[in-house]
Amino acid sequence: MSFALYLVGTLVVIIGLGYGAWLAHVPTQWIVVGAVVILGLGILTGVSRTRRKDPPAA
Repeated sequence: MSFALYLVGTLVVIIGLGYGAWLAHVPTQWIVVGAVVILGLGILTGVSRTRRKDPPAA
C-alpha cells in the first residue's frame, strides 16, 4: 500500500511539473525526459523505503 502511495505522489509531481514546463514552452522531448527521470527516482525511492528487510540467514 505504501508503495502505491509513492507512485501516486510521483505521478502527481510529474503531471504538475510537466504542465508547468509545457506552459513555459519547454520542448516536448525534454518534458518526456524529465518525466522518465522523475518516475525512475520515484520508483527507486518507493522501493527502498517500503522494502522489508530480509531475515538473517540461519
